[in-house]
Amino acid sequence: MAEQQSSTVKVKAEEEGNGSWTTTLSSLGSREAGQGEGPVVAKRQKRQEVRRSLVRYLKHREVGAKVQGFGGSMSGYVVQRLPEMLRERQLFLGTLNKVFASQWLNARQVVCGTKCNTLFVVDVHSGHITHLPLLRDMAPYVAWAQPTRGIHAVELNPSKTLMATGGKNSSSLAVYQLPTLKPFCLGDREGHTDWISAIAWVTDSVAVSGSRDGTVALWRIDSDMFTGSITWHNERELLMYGHIRPIFVEAIPTSSNSMDNQKVRDLAFSAKNQELGALSLDGYVHLWKAENNLSKLQSVRLPHCRDNLCLTYSDEFSLYVVGSQSHISFLDPRQPQQNIQSMCSYERSLGVHSLSTCQHIVTVGTGRGSLLFCDIRAQKFLEEKSSPDPDAICSPTGKKLKLSCSRGWLIHDDLWVNSYIGMQEFPNAVYTHCYNWSELKLFVAGGPLHSDLYGNYVGLWS
Repeated sequence: MAEQQSSTVKVKAEEEGNGSWTTTLSSLGSREAGQGEGPVVAKRQKRQEVRRSLVRYLKHREVGAKVQGFGGSMSGYVVQRLPEMLRERQLFLGTLNKVFASQWLNARQVVCGTKCNTLFVVDVHSGHITHLPLLRDMAPYVAWAQPTRGIHAVELNPSKTLMATGGKNSSSLAVYQLPTLKPFCLGDREGHTDWISAIAWVTDSVAVSGSRDGTVALWRIDSDMFTGSITWHNERELLMYGHIRPIFVEAIPTSSNSMDNQKVRDLAFSAKNQELGALSLDGYVHLWKAENNLSKLQSVRLPHCRDNLCLTYSDEFSLYVVGSQSHISFLDPRQPQQNIQSMCSYERSLGVHSLSTCQHIVTVGTGRGSLLFCDIRAQKFLEEKSSPDPDAICSPTGKKLKLSCSRGWLIHDDLWVNSYIGMQEFPNAVYTHCYNWSELKLFVAGGPLHSDLYGNYVGLWS
């Protein structure tokens, strides 16, 4: 029995005893010795069946046949194999500048927010773009006369009946009804003083926003909370929506006297633990218990503190995943801070700009216009296969699997002519990406990494 146990690979996401996250890779001695050959053969046959099913699914979908999606034991294999099968189809947005946020609305529509303060829906089949009206504050706001700060976050509530994003004033929380996309309310009362950088839904009617002003705000999205309503007329219709104020606002702790270090870069919520994580520019993840208010739990210092830009949460492993200038870090709040594990992204100085998790795979959007894929269980990046044939059983090549995005669109204005015309490369940072797993599609968007360059990139990978 002991020999049989030593030949297994165990991945323990959570255990009743201590709730710790561990990855134990043990030796394969008994298999190498030829023992247990029956179960090994059966497992190989099962993988071959799953591989054929995935290929059949993709081929049937290409010709428009109705096929059932993946689930159960097949889903883990699909999540791992899909990246190497994805191919890009570039979409064109015209003259919009840098896509910062995106979410799938349905099987063919994605809603996006841009640096040029534009909120729009793109049809990934036809490429048609529909602009959405931005919600305006009740009282004139002095920041309107300043350059627009952009829409940095778009999030749907769990039931997909409400969408939260930024307003005309980037420090206000705008909420739209789904699927109609009609304005519902605007959080412009006693909230943030700088742009909203991240949003996380705690329940169907409670959302948290994080801001560049170093605060997090808890909002109850309920018509009973409206403090007034206002009607605006645009070219198409009358827009009527209520106005709300946050029920709780808290400044994040800071490790220095500099206000610049307090900026909230991203938020992530664990529904299982009712726990909110906030990533700050000074290299900390701050944790709160999120219910009717925010109850502070702890602040965790990250091992890599430069350009911590994005944060996500893995339900499968109860881990926060952080993207920084050159590393991806895995934070388990139940473990001592010195146990934080990190992996080098090999995209030095250009940074990690977007993250998402599904089961054991982390998708990484970089500042070099590429996508990388990290296996949490193995603590390594996925590698290219020796054969592009999905039916073939291939060994890894040792070369990291990387999907490189096309050049996108870039305006060649006076600034470009005077400052950048001699440069050979203008990388498009992948500022946002999101999966439609039922359709096995990946939406990727961003724009020039240099802040003063104007352009965009959008691609549908399927």
